[in-house]
Amino acid sequence: MILQNKKLKIAGAYILLILTTFFWGVTFVVVKDAVNQVDVFVFLAQRFLAASCILLLLWPFLKRPIDGKTLLKGSVLGIMLFGGFALQTLALLYTSASNTAFLTGLNVIFVPLLYAVIFKKAIAAKSLAGAGLAFMGLYLLCATGTNWSFNKGDLLGFACSICIAIHIIYTGKYAREYDVYWLTTIQLAVIGLLSLLIAYFTGYDALVWYPEIRDALIICVLFATIFAFLVQTGMQQFISPSSTALIFCLEPVFAAICAYFLIDENIGVKGLIGAGLILLGMILSEIKFKKKSHVLKYKFSPDPALSKSDH
Repeated sequence: MILQNKKLKIAGAYILLILTTFFWGVTFVVVKDAVNQVDVFVFLAQRFLAASCILLLLWPFLKRPIDGKTLLKGSVLGIMLFGGFALQTLALLYTSASNTAFLTGLNVIFVPLLYAVIFKKAIAAKSLAGAGLAFMGLYLLCATGTNWSFNKGDLLGFACSICIAIHIIYTGKYAREYDVYWLTTIQLAVIGLLSLLIAYFTGYDALVWYPEIRDALIICVLFATIFAFLVQTGMQQFISPSSTALIFCLEPVFAAICAYFLIDENIGVKGLIGAGLILLGMILSEIKFKKKSHVLKYKFSPDPALSKSDH
């Protein structure tokens, strides 16, 4: 029964993380339109501060205690995730959107590598193979040209992927040790406050109401922020950081599908092949092959590091 419950939790975690990635992908067009109306850090400040305030309003009903360690770990996660947002935004000033998307997606490679280095763990061959397929898929999905001259924007995109990879790794660690509600609320508040400061020092007032981004804020705050980050933080208790990074590779796939239906963007054959490789990488990383009675069988299995205890 315990094993069955564990499998149900893992399956639920996959479904909810895929749904989260779907929300991030389909809101890409909405966010793109919003940041054409106002400064990107104004939008980020309003989005994340509104989300954290809504979560704080739930506290009297939830009555979840908080301590100094949870406050510290939530702040660390917030700083790492803000680093990803800020570096990605700066990268877009100096390099193409496709280069930025591809380089940001490199976290699928960095997560298993950095996880192995930080926690002194061996890297599973299937995780590397899955990450490699997703890497090729991201390139086909995001790359638009044949020549790629490396510039400082690409370097910033590379640094962005490192920040996101570290955020995924430590979210998985802290989610098993600290309260998910407070970890999520604090990191969203930190991102909002840091975005507010950047907006202020660059000459923008993030505390002014901009009616032209109202709909984008409502959609992003409720679905792409509160729901998405509660799910990411909570569900990373049950699946590995490497698997989480692979699932997040679906974001450009969902974004491309949404752009096709909403603004008539066509990703073409190369993009479709890339999306297929990403999906194949996800499947490969989660299939465990074993030989028994001379018959090759396979089954989906959780990360070995998580199989010793019931979360």
